[in-house]
Parts: sequence; structure tokens; C-alpha cells
Amino acid sequence: MRRLAGVLALVVAAVLLPAAPASAALPDRLAHVGNAKQLIVVSGTSWKSTYATVRAYQRGKDGKWRFALPAMKARIGYGGWVWGTKRVQDTGTTPAGTYTITQAFGVRADPGTTLPYRKVDGNDYWVGDNRDAATYNLFQPSASAKRTWRKSQAERLAAYPKQYAYAAVVNFNKPSGVRWNAKRKQYVASKPANTRRGSAIFLHASGSGSTAGCVSVSRANMVKLLKWLKPSQKPRIVMAPASAITKA
Repeated sequence: MRRLAGVLALVVAAVLLPAAPASAALPDRLAHVGNAKQLIVVSGTSWKSTYATVRAYQRGKDGKWRFALPAMKARIGYGGWVWGTKRVQDTGTTPAGTYTITQAFGVRADPGTTLPYRKVDGNDYWVGDNRDAATYNLFQPSASAKRTWRKSQAERLAAYPKQYAYAAVVNFNKPSGVRWNAKRKQYVASKPANTRRGSAIFLHASGSGSTAGCVSVSRANMVKLLKWLKPSQKPRIVMAPASAITKA
């Protein structure tokens, strides 16, 4: 009986105790780290779950990855996960994959990040008009009267003071060859993004629940991440359910 009781105690402990934290060696098993020295890994519990965990890793001069910040609770899109190459606009899914992070913005003042940061105002928009490929998934500093995109198909960033208190841009489905069109007073791309895949995917401060496809963490944790991120470290974000994270 004592032996049985001991076995039962071990079983109960295994069930009740939290899982061991993810190994700091995880980045060595990721598929598309490239030259990144900073990684944000967003690991979901399943393809359908809207809950995830964010872990930040720093590569040392010895080449080894180490945890840079404590693990953070996160939310993702209300539609769960989907591979970025298969994502469809307005499905509320978060695009699994690996992406660079090169800029940040916020309704609040720069918290001390070294990423290029814009304090947004009431005139700033992020366009997702699939009828206007040249401006799709681009920031616009105003809704010019001569613009080619529809205001109804763009996010006025200041309208989300809680979520966009602080945000980092995830470079998913980003266009290239971006230039300023002085006549239209808008940014345009010579190589537009895919207008079917969706726009405005950010890592931002949490609202009241799941997102429309972004990743969100608490405002305090968002500040910690922004202060930690450095362009010189070529930061990337790796996002996927735990079962697929090494393929992202």
C-alpha cells in the first residue's frame, strides 16, 4: 500500500506541477533565425487557441542563446493560427512564420526604444484597402483629399489608445520599393503587398481579449520588449503553435 501511495503521489505531482520552462536552446532548433541576435518567440498552445506565451532570447558573443526577459502571457487572433502563406484578410488569424521587426509606434511617447519610433496622432492611418494595391499595408501620415485609398479600409491608429499605446510592426506581407508620392500626399509601393493576405500585423499592448490577428502582451511587458529590442541585433519574431514552432 505504501508503495502504491508513493506512485499515486508522483502521478498527482506530475499533473499539478507546471511544465518546465522552454529551453534557452530552442532558437538553435528554429528554421529561419538567419542573422538575428534577438528573437521574440510566440508559442501557441494549439492551432485554434487564442492564448500564447512570448519568450525573448538574446544571442551572446559566445553564440549561445539565453533568456532575455521572463516569459509573458499573450493573446493572438480570434481565428487562431494559420501559416502566413495561407492567411486570408479579415479571418482574424495570426500568421505563423518568422518575420523581421524594424520599426515601432505608439499613441504614447517613445518609452526608450532604439527602434525607429513614431508617436502617432489623430491623422495617422495604416491602410488595408485591397482595392488599392499600391498603398496596401502601408502607414500613411494623413488622409489626404487626393489619396487613392478608402478611409473605411484603414485603421486610424489613435482610435486604439489602449492597444496601440505601444506597438512594434511585424513585417508580415510587407511591400517594397516604398516612396512618397507628393502629388497624392501618400506613401506608395512599386512592389505591393499581397492584397489577399491582410495588413497591420503588430506586436502591441493588450486590449480586453483576443486580437484581429496581431500578438498582444500587457502594456508593461510591451514597454520591456521595446526597450530591449535593438536594430543592430537584427530582431525577428517567430510565431506558431508549439507543435509547429521549429518549422516557422
